Amino acid sequence: MIVRTTQLTKRYGGFTALDGCSLTVPEGEIFGLLGPNGAGKTTLLRLLLGYITPTAGTASVAGFDCVRESLEVRARTAYLPGEARLFRRMNGHRVLDFFAGLRPGCRRDVAAAVARRLDLDCSRQVARMSTGMRQKLALAVVLATETSLVILDEPTANLDPTARAEVLELVCEARAAGRTVIFSSHVLSEVEDTCDNVAIVRAGRVVHEQSLEHLRRCHRIHARLHGPLPAIPPALADSVTIAAQQAGGVVLEAGDSLAPLLGWLSTLPLEEVRIEPVGLAAIYDRFHRPG
Repeated sequence: MIVRTTQLTKRYGGFTALDGCSLTVPEGEIFGLLGPNGAGKTTLLRLLLGYITPTAGTASVAGFDCVRESLEVRARTAYLPGEARLFRRMNGHRVLDFFAGLRPGCRRDVAAAVARRLDLDCSRQVARMSTGMRQKLALAVVLATETSLVILDEPTANLDPTARAEVLELVCEARAAGRTVIFSSHVLSEVEDTCDNVAIVRAGRVVHEQSLEHLRRCHRIHARLHGPLPAIPPALADSVTIAAQQAGGVVLEAGDSLAPLLGWLSTLPLEEVRIEPVGLAAIYDRFHRPG
């Protein structure tokens, strides 16, 4: 595990920003962090980097303690903050030159290639760039830095759809190169399409962890019947549950492959059936929209 936290907690007076967070992130995967503003995601990321110290608990990156060995942690991490600050009087080329000279492992040629892929005009002064252009410039610096861990806090914020798609492609390429990416986002579809695992954060606590590979095998079945629903066969009892039932209709949730379930469905007195993927939005809503 490249990242490990144990009961990590951060309090500011009477306010608890992060409460007992225990997470592990395996090497070489994209790990998603989901939650609304104020849920504690950015606090967690800053604790990992040693920018702030925990009230309780521990955290480590690549085996280095995030408090006592924070310089070693940051040497192995490329970080895109939620609101990147760049030198406003420099143009894009000079910003790339500066960070390539400052940070070991930041390759100027790779940064320029990322900027071109994001269709960024680096001849423009930062002060005259739009918010989206500055985001592209910051991404070019971060993704060009050769580290084992990349932390991206809302990387697609303020980007147009074409640039968003390109950023997701770059993130997947980082994983293919053996790097680990922590991807914090509000956009469920981006996380669902890109990440291997996801943690949902609410009010400072990790309330759910989900494998996206498993989630893609989960389905919801809406069925209208012209007869009673028979008991679920014992062979399916561990993978199929009744989510809702009323006269003439039932909603089933299947947590594994559909193949065994389809055989049983064919024996039911069906008038109509609709099968749809559960999707990450349904999981997220269980914790953030319980109504």
